[in-house]
Amino acid sequence: MDTRSSLLDTVKTVVVALLLAFGVRTAVAEPFHVPSGSMEPTLLVGDFLFASKFPYGYSHFDLPVGLPPFTGRVLGHPAQRGDIVVFHLPRDPDQTYVKRLIGLPGDTVQVIRGVLHIDGAPVGLERVADFTESGEGGIDRRIPHYIETLPNGVRHDILQDSRLTAMDDTPPFRVPEGHYFMMGDNRSNSLDSRVPAALGGVGFVPAENLIGRADLRHFSVDFNARLDTPSGWLKALRLDRIGLIG
Repeated sequence: MDTRSSLLDTVKTVVVALLLAFGVRTAVAEPFHVPSGSMEPTLLVGDFLFASKFPYGYSHFDLPVGLPPFTGRVLGHPAQRGDIVVFHLPRDPDQTYVKRLIGLPGDTVQVIRGVLHIDGAPVGLERVADFTESGEGGIDRRIPHYIETLPNGVRHDILQDSRLTAMDDTPPFRVPEGHYFMMGDNRSNSLDSRVPAALGGVGFVPAENLIGRADLRHFSVDFNARLDTPSGWLKALRLDRIGLIG
């Protein structure tokens, strides 16, 4: 085989691999990394996950550049309360957020003294051991930790600081049709649907902005760990966090 033929085969292999990777990203799952602590303790800074696209189908955001856009979703089903969702930020679709879906179309969502209320009823809360948040320089912080039970029976962890802010006492939000209300599990440190888009928040999220459901964590690294030695690199790897996201 001459050099020219070998080079052509290599180029073909690379092109096919790129097309397959693009197809998987477009149709199956999209990678995402967690840049902030807004979803603690469920997701930590340094978690890398895949957002599955099958559960919600496809919107115009999934189309290759240059194809004509369309409205709504194709081959999809409505998202479910309690799902962890990766989505395009409505006020800036180039930004990607991950939050938990709390409010469905038609719901009234309100937070009263730190307690989530849906359609006027408080959700179930169970106090558990404090969560320890690791900070820079080895400084840890303990945050009150609860198990929250949503109306459909989904149970998940939340953090709620005892020092309440305006985010912990909100007006009622009526979720419009075709939209969802998102909140971070770290209720004391999450810019989410409690802040309207006009004020720099998330606001209501249109269904077509959903990218996918966060189902699988494929890698995790502690960026606060010391990385100046090989042993520090190993300690930074959080292999116990790899797997399905509960």
